Amino acid sequence: MTGGARPPQGRQTARVPELPEVEALSRFLGERAVGRPVSRVEVGSVAVMKTFDPSPESLLGLHVEGAERRGKFLVLDVGGFALVVHLARLGWLQWKDELPAARVRLGGPVAFRVGLDGPGFDLTEGGAKGRGGAATQKRLAVYLVRSPQEVPGIARLGVDPLDPAFTVEVLAGLLGGSRGQVKGLLTDQSVLAGVGNAYSDEALWQARLSPYKPAANLTAQEIEQLHDAIVTTLSDAVRRSSGLASSALKAEKKSGLAVHGRTGQPCPRCGDTVREVSFADKAFQYCATCQTGGKPLADRRLSRLLK
Repeated sequence: MTGGARPPQGRQTARVPELPEVEALSRFLGERAVGRPVSRVEVGSVAVMKTFDPSPESLLGLHVEGAERRGKFLVLDVGGFALVVHLARLGWLQWKDELPAARVRLGGPVAFRVGLDGPGFDLTEGGAKGRGGAATQKRLAVYLVRSPQEVPGIARLGVDPLDPAFTVEVLAGLLGGSRGQVKGLLTDQSVLAGVGNAYSDEALWQARLSPYKPAANLTAQEIEQLHDAIVTTLSDAVRRSSGLASSALKAEKKSGLAVHGRTGQPCPRCGDTVREVSFADKAFQYCATCQTGGKPLADRRLSRLLK
């Protein structure tokens, strides 16, 4: 596609919460929710609840004892139960210093509400057009379990890129054992926990690597560069997001990105036009000069460079 084209509306861009945003939300809730009792639990969408035993009402009267991130999952420790949230593509957490008195309406904009004796938070989700433009996809998920490991998505998570255990040697092992392209490996949650479309674009741009390069073909120097790019990109984003209210996180993410979501704009490093590869309802961005030797990438489905 041409460098000046804009991404069609509805494709996956910087709005999707990834590791830095979920980390910021966990810290935000750690400061505001921990120590408070749960006074209200209201479900506005039956589909959002992925577990049924224990029931949401089991949280009433219990205190929030901790908040943490597992990959892209937000986990609240509530009296020994784990309230686990995956925001998916279009979900979000809205903190309110005072919740409205009216109860959540079934089928309304609020999918799940937690009251904390005055303040609290709502989980909301927008709709997305599916293939063909007809279906509405909603993937926000809430789990109430006794251990986070009971959530299948958490049980299969790979190494966290901000964990000290994520070394150059660990990354080399992950890359060497893969038959796929490096972009796909970086966004595979069973390999690397918390990295999605946006921050994989940013790390690959920072490391000057093609998204289509076979993961197993990276040289030792390229692996070291990629490791540094992943850790630096995510650490910088976490630092920028730290302390921000949940309402400000999306704007902060977008403003801090160099290439993702910036199709048609100049590359901040070389000035070339940022290009896009689109597929289904997603798209990723890259700089041909910095990452592919000046060659535009073919559609992802072809999995090769244009000749």
